[in-house]
Amino acid sequence: MTVLVVDDELEQREYLAEIIAEWGHTVSQASDGKQALELLSSSQVDVLVTDLMMPRMDGFELLRTLGVEDRLPPSIVMTAFGSIEKAIATIHDLGGFWFLEKPVDTAALQVLLTRAGAQSRLARENEQLRRQLVARGALGDLVGRSAAMMQIFDLIRQVAPTKASVLITGESGTGKELVARALHDNSRRSQGPYVALNCAAMPETLIESELFGHEKGAFTGAVERRIGALESAAGGTLFLDEIGEMPMPMQAKLLRVLEDFRFRRLGSRVELTADVRIVAATNRDPLKAIQEGQFREDLYYRLNVFHIDIPPLRERKDDIPLIVEAMIHNLNRKHDTRVTDASPEFLAALREQNWEGNVRELRNTVERAVILAGSGTIRLSHVPYGIRTQAFAAEPVPEHVAPPPPPDPGVIQLRLGTTIDEAERVLIEATLAHAGMNKTRAASILGITAKTLHTKLRQYQLDGEAAGDDEVAVRTAKTA
Repeated sequence: MTVLVVDDELEQREYLAEIIAEWGHTVSQASDGKQALELLSSSQVDVLVTDLMMPRMDGFELLRTLGVEDRLPPSIVMTAFGSIEKAIATIHDLGGFWFLEKPVDTAALQVLLTRAGAQSRLARENEQLRRQLVARGALGDLVGRSAAMMQIFDLIRQVAPTKASVLITGESGTGKELVARALHDNSRRSQGPYVALNCAAMPETLIESELFGHEKGAFTGAVERRIGALESAAGGTLFLDEIGEMPMPMQAKLLRVLEDFRFRRLGSRVELTADVRIVAATNRDPLKAIQEGQFREDLYYRLNVFHIDIPPLRERKDDIPLIVEAMIHNLNRKHDTRVTDASPEFLAALREQNWEGNVRELRNTVERAVILAGSGTIRLSHVPYGIRTQAFAAEPVPEHVAPPPPPDPGVIQLRLGTTIDEAERVLIEATLAHAGMNKTRAASILGITAKTLHTKLRQYQLDGEAAGDDEVAVRTAKTA
């Protein structure tokens, strides 16, 4: 383990360095904060042991600078002017690992070095594990091995340790919030709160209170003080989803906060400081929104310190098998199912879709298939009929073979190996589609009673997708 001892008192510094070296650690020394910063910029240090009161740059400024630059190692702080207030300020506000009064108790120092070293090793192991997962195509809940996703993983790793604001763009359902969460989880703020605020999900009159908070009596209905998202995210990350939908007056207020991270609760004269990292996302083209007068240009440049654009799923279909594998694992836990994998035919059918709803739409399809399968392998029959027919239509035809005639809409094709239950489900689903989703008519075509059809629909979890004559009549009456 490498330890850096920082103290302006030469005798005390060399004494500690000698003892720590006897414990089997590699020790370097610095006489003040400035020299410590120079050493830390050129070499890796596992644990920092620093005095507080020093000339040129004291321990407070050293810890603060390292914290701002997100390169603060586990730190043990020493001072001859100790008090419980200084201890709390140093450990919690500046990121110190522990607090020791001078003269230093060497036994206590040895114990704290062991603990700090363990924390440093854990951080390195976690980083190594993250790199291994990324190599396998996973970063948190983000999954993919395509060149586009590997580039996104690399961008996240680069910007996550910093405090830079990040703007995430991409179509709806591409996983913008997963990127925001990965940024938080891979940052030095990962132990702090992660707060998400959807700017499109609330009216203009409410979003200001949700963001800044309010005091009791600030407006009608404010019966008690409320802490806003900025305060709730202190020490962590604030994710502003759909920032492009934020009303223009609120954009101006947010811009003022981002300039110095100071704000007031509604109805308060007390100015507060927001120690948060801002990550924002939008499914709109921000530059186009600026041209249309829907997004402030100055706010865009304030947020767009670092930009991550997520490609739609249709541009990275090679990621689908890996995404499906991860989804099956998560959905088994959610629904207490025992699905093991997906058949090649199932995956091939998924690849043929354009997925306008992106990963969110894919998840809905896979979730339905997992529920229908229950256990074992997901097969082609477990996806909606429309996807199956597109998969059949997409099968390549050799050049020397004449193309087959167009399929008869009144004929259902089943592959060998299809079970009786699967065949019945396909027949019912196709008949419902032919009958315009009218249950009564479909039952007549199938030669069964409406009650039997309802039972079958519940059995195959198709209920709610079709309407009976009475339901159609009700909707028609309402429309009229």
